[in-house]
Amino acid sequence: MYSEDDLIQLSALQHFVFCPRQWALIHLEQVWDENRLTAEGRILHERVHEEDDESRPGVRIVRGLRIHSFRLGLIGQADVVEFYQSDSGVEMPGIRGRWQLYPVEYKRGRPKPDHSDRVQLCAQAMCLEEMLHCTIPQGAFYYGQPRRRQEIELSDELRHQTEDAAIRIHELFDSRITPKARYEKKCDNCSLVHQCMPKTTGPNKKIDLYLEKSFEIPSEDIAP
Repeated sequence: MYSEDDLIQLSALQHFVFCPRQWALIHLEQVWDENRLTAEGRILHERVHEEDDESRPGVRIVRGLRIHSFRLGLIGQADVVEFYQSDSGVEMPGIRGRWQLYPVEYKRGRPKPDHSDRVQLCAQAMCLEEMLHCTIPQGAFYYGQPRRRQEIELSDELRHQTEDAAIRIHELFDSRITPKARYEKKCDNCSLVHQCMPKTTGPNKKIDLYLEKSFEIPSEDIAP
């Protein structure tokens, strides 16, 4: 269990799974730059959080809910948490009935090929489960493209990936070591590409091969 002073921003999980170096530049070195993509994402989240909560028979919708987990060492804010009245749900303080929770995360673009978004959503659910002593089997994303929900099963495998990512960011935070750059195609859309310089500072196989050959000793010069 972590203490309150140990808690790391939940959004850091998405950064870490997407790229550990990006995570370290933002959360260790306090480097940040905004491009069109990050600006659109920030504005989207602000709009979602500014909307009023909703309540109608059998459904409650809460926006910008503050959440945390001392087991994972995370703290953050859920975009939207929907509460559906259900006999199999959990009792809520001051609210009659039992309720099933359903977190919804808003994203500006399309689903990512990696698990970074899913890990972030799963971490939100695990925070809510710890806080309210409940079980959350599913959650959803609302992507700006194609403007519809994508439901996600919060499987055991995804939960293990989330737990592992939380452990690793705490280890990296304690070490204060920024991982080395490694260029990938996804770097081109990263807002920190100019600060990271993955093509310049990352490993260069051609240079490594050149140096290896330059220092290679000819076989005829090696003493028997």
